[in-house]
Amino acid sequence: MLKICLASDHRGVHIKAKLMQSLAAAGFSVSDEGTNSDTACDYPDLASLVAQKVSNGEADRGILICGTGIGMAITANKFLGVRAASCYDEVLIEMSRRHNDVNVLCLPGDLIGERPIDDLVLLWLKTEFDGGRHNKRVQKIATIEKANLRCDSAAAESTESASGPKGPQR
Repeated sequence: MLKICLASDHRGVHIKAKLMQSLAAAGFSVSDEGTNSDTACDYPDLASLVAQKVSNGEADRGILICGTGIGMAITANKFLGVRAASCYDEVLIEMSRRHNDVNVLCLPGDLIGERPIDDLVLLWLKTEFDGGRHNKRVQKIATIEKANLRCDSAAAESTESASGPKGPQR
C-alpha cells in the first residue's frame, strides 16, 4: 500500500480535504501535513514538510496543492530524490509518472476547474514508471542533483572556513 502525504496552502485547503477522504476510502495510507485553514500561509513551509517525508522515505508519494502548483513544485524539487511536477490534466499527469517517475504531484487549485480531481490523482497513483530509456534520464537527473549537492556543501564549507562560522558574532 502506498503511503501518501498531502499538504496545501490556503488556496488548496478545500481540494485537499476532499482528496484526503477519497484516498482513504480507496484504501491508501494518507497523512495530512496541513494547512487546515483558508487563512493565508506560506506554501514553501508546507511543501517542505511533504518533500522531506518523500525524500527520507517516510512517504512513497506526496501531493501538494496551491494556486498554480508551481511554487510547491519549485520548493519540493530542492529535496534529494524528489521529482515534483505541476500537472492539471490527464496527459501531464500520466506522462509525469510514465516518463519522469514523478513522486510529488503539485496540483493547481485555481486551474483545475471542473476536472474530476479524484480521477486525476488516482490516475497519477496508478500509473507506473515506464523505465527503459526513461530510467537512464531519471538517473542522470539524480546524478546532477547529487553533484550539485556536493558542490553546495563544498562551497558552504569553503565560505565558512574563510570567514569563520555563520551566525551571530560576539
